[in-house]
Amino acid sequence: MNTSHDMTVQLRLERRDFCLDVDLRLPGQGITVLFGPSGSGKSTLLRCVAGLERRVRGTLRIADTLWLDSKRSLPTHRRAVGYVFQEASLFAHLDVAGNLAYGRRRSAQAGSQPLDRIIELLDIGALLQRRPATLSGGERQRVCIAQALASNPQVLLMDEPLAALDQARKRELLPYLDRLHEHAAIPVLYVTHDPAEAIHLGDHLVLLQRGRVLTSGPLASVLATHGAMVTPDEAQGTVLDGVVGARDAAWHLLRVNLPGAVLWVPDNGLVSGHKVRVRVLARDVSLVRQRPEQSSILNLLPGQVQAIEDDAHPGLLNVQLRVGDATWLARVTRRSAAALELVPGLELWLQVKSVALLE
Repeated sequence: MNTSHDMTVQLRLERRDFCLDVDLRLPGQGITVLFGPSGSGKSTLLRCVAGLERRVRGTLRIADTLWLDSKRSLPTHRRAVGYVFQEASLFAHLDVAGNLAYGRRRSAQAGSQPLDRIIELLDIGALLQRRPATLSGGERQRVCIAQALASNPQVLLMDEPLAALDQARKRELLPYLDRLHEHAAIPVLYVTHDPAEAIHLGDHLVLLQRGRVLTSGPLASVLATHGAMVTPDEAQGTVLDGVVGARDAAWHLLRVNLPGAVLWVPDNGLVSGHKVRVRVLARDVSLVRQRPEQSSILNLLPGQVQAIEDDAHPGLLNVQLRVGDATWLARVTRRSAAALELVPGLELWLQVKSVALLE
């Protein structure tokens, strides 16, 4: 797959009862999650990128290729797009190998990634001689992703690829989406309305509402400032990417190195150097003015108050804190905030009571 530069997505599509109007600069690599309620324009935005909407206006640049501007619109068949839908769309009369060969024939560019690597990435080598009707839902979606990648796209569009699967099949497919997240050298636009998917997979998060962009940015930053629009109050928190460092064999602990911070978590067998995503719920962070001399809480981090905002509950406040290079969240009672005399700029300590690893 080709290494690409940032995407320019300035698009406007007017319909009788809906208007999509977005102005975005998106990363040229990794997974950008388009998140929002039904009718917010997520799937319509994908269709515009793919060239399936005729009345769209604006500018669309993918890598170094201009797909749309005021003078021309590249037709759909000339846009190097891989598209994965909710429902697996495979040719029933072809086996898996035949479906992949069809995807390869659609490639408009030379130098396509070898099929063997795609087959290995999605672990579908044992499925090549089988027909789609004999595959599970998760297997069919893996083949659809492989077929899309076989066309050597400049951008991969994924429209709620887990929505039609039950929980067991979702769990089956997530590790392969993690592999895609780690190895894809092209931008992936991923539509979902499931907060867990967005938090697990996203590098960049775009919040859409009624065809407009409410905010767009790195996942951790958007969750820190607009988390209430993504997750329920009790699930708001901090999401950060880190790397497994040293192992404390005597106490069965792993050190996770984060931007400007270190967390210790129970040892689950991950090797040093393994990339992980950690999630700390705001309700699992407490604040103290002085570092405790003795505490059962293992993870103590120095931080500084950035902002204090009202919570949906009148007795609670959401506190944004700078820890190293990242913004963390803590939920405290108004009474505790008054006792601690919390104000922006105050330096204090965070006590992290629980950490979840999203591998």
